[in-house]
Amino acid sequence: MAEPTNTPMPPSTPVPASTPRSLSPARPPLPSLTPSASTITTVPLALRSSPPSVLKDQPKPRPVVLHIGDPIKYNPKLYEEFSSAFDVIRPSTEERERSAFIQALKDKKWGDFSAIFRPFWGTGGEMGRWDAELIDLLPDSVKVFASAGAGFDWADTKLLGEKGIIYCNSGLAAAEAVADFAVAMIISTFRHLPWCIGAAVYPESPSSSRETIFRQCHAEATLVSHNPRGHTLSFIGFGNIGQQIAAKLGNPAFGMKIAYYDVVRKSPELEAQLGAEYYGSLDEVLQVGDCIVLCTPASPDGKALITGERLGKVKWGARFVNIARGSLVDEDALADALEEGRLSAAALDVHADEPRVNKRLAEMAGLGTGGLVRAEETGEDGKVRLVVKNPGRVMLTCHNAGGTVETHAGFEELSMKNILAVLGGGEAITPVNLHFFLKGKN
Repeated sequence: MAEPTNTPMPPSTPVPASTPRSLSPARPPLPSLTPSASTITTVPLALRSSPPSVLKDQPKPRPVVLHIGDPIKYNPKLYEEFSSAFDVIRPSTEERERSAFIQALKDKKWGDFSAIFRPFWGTGGEMGRWDAELIDLLPDSVKVFASAGAGFDWADTKLLGEKGIIYCNSGLAAAEAVADFAVAMIISTFRHLPWCIGAAVYPESPSSSRETIFRQCHAEATLVSHNPRGHTLSFIGFGNIGQQIAAKLGNPAFGMKIAYYDVVRKSPELEAQLGAEYYGSLDEVLQVGDCIVLCTPASPDGKALITGERLGKVKWGARFVNIARGSLVDEDALADALEEGRLSAAALDVHADEPRVNKRLAEMAGLGTGGLVRAEETGEDGKVRLVVKNPGRVMLTCHNAGGTVETHAGFEELSMKNILAVLGGGEAITPVNLHFFLKGKN
């Protein structure tokens, strides 16, 4: 991944790779927020670190924006407009540490600011989770919180909404990058890419030679590999990212069938455009999928959505891909399903205990003995089946799906545009908590 230097994964917040579904009224699509790499200008800008004085010739003070995190990097022209409209205050890294940040809010160090701006995901999360301890200290003047990233399980968006603060995410800017990555993962579950790649670079050892492992994979991978065409992709969640994946793989080039379950059924026009068939329950869509793709927001209660019971609903030999949130999956149950043979392959970009990866799944991602293993397995239904297990049947990545330069440029752009829209008296572009906001207003 071509990654900007200011985007390491912080321990306090997850990296974007989910498909949050806005629970607010739908907005019209934005123009492209992922410019080509050739059009991106990297211009580090020094932002003010203390509130500027109000100019005497201004009839009233400009709204103040609290900028948490690194200076903007990719959108200097838009930032000129942004900083002309607002007084931007950027606390130092030390001031953003939780204890110092709380004290500063209590002391009203930054005054009555109107917006919170977090343009990058790797910085700006030093104060930790935005819970009641932080939110209750925000001045009543705050109207909007616009952040990089697709996921928003690190902030209590319900409490923000009830306080009259619109929370806007930047999932739209990450959608294409995540969808592209998901396509690679889906193909991997059909073609067992970890095995094919791993066998080609297998280290020499006294017990086995690279040539032997290479020949073994060349001969045996064919026996468990399939073309994606004609197989059914079952989506759990069908927001922006799910729809982009469906558009890429459901078209004539790949020819996959599209099934989906979502708490909100999409319009007949969209279903027709994507060739998508709606299923009214999660269990129903699990039963028809040759490859199940999880792209839904994290559960509000933090509980797993994909459990052993749910995995018992999938057809034998199905595949599973998670590009949403690691907390949504019981990973030991997933490993059980892979060992049993109910699932033939899996690919995970997100993990339940990041940055730690489930040890059982990591073993299945390796080459092991290097060849196919055939064994009789008794399923939960009591039937005995011949199960063929291959090395490298699990692809594991490091929460990389949303990580591109274009995504980060889009995070900046969309966050600034959301604040410009709200403080300018217009509507937020990508709100996720308007239903709570409206309840708080009533």
